Amino acid sequence: MKSFLTRNLFLVLCVLLVSVPAFRAIAETGLPVPRFVSLGSSEVNVRVGPGKRYPISWVFVRSGWPVEIIAEYEHWRQIRDIEGETGWVHRNLLSGRRTILVTEDPRPLYEDPKEDSEVLLLAEPGVQGKLLQCDGEWCQVEIAGNEGWLRANQFYGVYANEKIR
Repeated sequence: MKSFLTRNLFLVLCVLLVSVPAFRAIAETGLPVPRFVSLGSSEVNVRVGPGKRYPISWVFVRSGWPVEIIAEYEHWRQIRDIEGETGWVHRNLLSGRRTILVTEDPRPLYEDPKEDSEVLLLAEPGVQGKLLQCDGEWCQVEIAGNEGWLRANQFYGVYANEKIR
């Protein structure tokens, strides 16, 4: 019985020790996790763990690419990309500027947030844009110098029903 209690106490302590750094980082930044950000550099090393001692898994080579922060540890952020791949990057390589990535099919950029308004352009899959605001259904974005509206479910970079002012 004593070894059972000792083993369970040990497991509880291990869980607490593993989770404390994540809680400390969240409390330190005061920002929600998960959240969208963008890559702030044209070369971003993505590592298997939170530190330079960890090997590089891959390198992003496109500044402004939207990614999700899904965890924090000290100066490191665990990110998830559009394909669901995860890794760790230094916070200095990320930007709080919100961007979007057009997905799947060409998407019409409307002059107003309604489908019967004028179409300003058709954005091809893979096109990046700046996120300006969202009302949960429509988002105002800037693509190639044109400001207009896309349905929020037609690109990567916002959560369902997210409102941004």
